Amino acid sequence: MPEACANLVVKRFFTFAGPPHELILESGERLGPVTVAYETIGALSPKRDNAVLVVHALTGDSHVAGCYTAEDSRPGWWDIMVGPGKAIDTGRYFVICANVLGGCMGSTGPSSLNPATGRPYGLDFPLVTIGDMVTVQKALLDHLGISRLLAVVGGSVGGMQVLTWCARYPEMVRAAIPLATTPRHSAQAIAFNEVARQAIMADPHWRGGHYYEAGAKPDLGLAVARMIGHITYLSNESMRRKFGRQLKSRDALSFHFDAGFEVESYLRYQGNKFVERFDANSFLYLTKAADYFDLDDYASDDGFEGAETSFLVVAFTSDWLYPTEQSRTLVRQLKRSGLDVSFCEIESDWGHDAFLLPSERLHNLVAAFLDRIHREGG
Repeated sequence: MPEACANLVVKRFFTFAGPPHELILESGERLGPVTVAYETIGALSPKRDNAVLVVHALTGDSHVAGCYTAEDSRPGWWDIMVGPGKAIDTGRYFVICANVLGGCMGSTGPSSLNPATGRPYGLDFPLVTIGDMVTVQKALLDHLGISRLLAVVGGSVGGMQVLTWCARYPEMVRAAIPLATTPRHSAQAIAFNEVARQAIMADPHWRGGHYYEAGAKPDLGLAVARMIGHITYLSNESMRRKFGRQLKSRDALSFHFDAGFEVESYLRYQGNKFVERFDANSFLYLTKAADYFDLDDYASDDGFEGAETSFLVVAFTSDWLYPTEQSRTLVRQLKRSGLDVSFCEIESDWGHDAFLLPSERLHNLVAAFLDRIHREGG
């Protein structure tokens, strides 16, 4: 049996907020019932003091690590970091990961059935925020009987959720590890997301968001949106190393608009692969939630005052989507609140996605930080 398949996991579902007790969103809209897909790995200690919540990035899901079957050749998206003997050691910690509200991997989102119509919500689904996602995660933890987290860990949009957890529920979070993230989107980040959204909405098969029963879906628009996003996840150096100006044909230029360069072929492959697993409307909703996020909405300069959360903030040198200076801004805000903050900028040529790739430095930082928090009594 391959090593990656030795750790078997099960996707579970929790449904709550049924009428008349719907979830009140930050927009003021009501939503219910709400289902959240989640997975757990490891064992909860008798004192319930070893729970680690891992929150995923923009297009991730609850399948953080392990495999669904022994024959499954593709483990979870962070299997390099989560598992027995790994940085987030499931021999010591009870790991929970849930698909976010608005997603399309089992949690309620625009592709879910609207109980009022019996049809998929489409754009009738209300806009959600990072705060709304955290509210749903809090309800899940209440359901699991967990009143305090040893740590909350996440990168990119997951890092936004980490910060929201710490601002909203500081008494619940002993430690926080926001990776490759930002306290708010820059105009440039919003611009890239808007171009991606427009690519989807310009697809004639999008049909104003109500394409689920029409047969054809806006696959072309979603693929282009993914290609745009994927460029921001890489770096100039990583693309130079991987592709340079290599041609698919070594002989000569093709003189047509097919994918002549290797980098063109790669982006088209990534776009086409993405449409097989993701919903176009969810992409619209989740990118908008990321754009709306501003930590100051949840915590002003002194908004963390009184909290006892310890932070490990990590940035990567080649991340131009959320550059290191944005992490330094976050660190300064946390330190003004008198919090225990460790900061590390990791040398990497792999861009924003570096936190998802093998890194001995990141592995050691996270493992040592969690070990200290755990030994101090959680």
